Amino acid sequence: MKQILIAGFGGQGVLFAGKLLANAGMIEGKEVSWLPSYGPEMRGGTANCSVVISEKQIGSPIAVDPDVLLCFNLPSFDKFEKTVIPGGSIIADSSLIEREKTRDDIHEYRVPATKLAADNNIEGLANMILIGKMIKETGICSRDAVTQALHKSVPMRKKDMTEYNLKAIGIGMEI
Repeated sequence: MKQILIAGFGGQGVLFAGKLLANAGMIEGKEVSWLPSYGPEMRGGTANCSVVISEKQIGSPIAVDPDVLLCFNLPSFDKFEKTVIPGGSIIADSSLIEREKTRDDIHEYRVPATKLAADNNIEGLANMILIGKMIKETGICSRDAVTQALHKSVPMRKKDMTEYNLKAIGIGMEI
């Protein structure tokens, strides 16, 4: 079982990233849960979601002791770093999070996702760059499952963004 906590500000694609992972897990035939949590402001307020992917039935949908923290901003990094299990990983957007982890018992992958998105003319897709990095480093799900999940998850009104999302995932997997 893998517990993933994705955290950042509303509008950074936190909830979409979690939904994408949950769909990828389902495509691979696994048990999954996706539990969003956000403040009343939504866009600009805090947002996080728990994703649990397991071979067995899931007892709780909350990632209390996450194996992976996918972190999009400093307030979330400060709040959730301590919750990652020993041996777990933090994947952080170093464009927005200047400080490094304070613990020696976890792995940290620092990715300048916001900068990479801007440099590649895919602003707003830092979340997908971080998803690509997470897939590469943790093997939580396959790239093929994420690609299939992306086609399922992107709403019709944003279907033109599918190729840009795939490009962003690829950038994350190459880092």
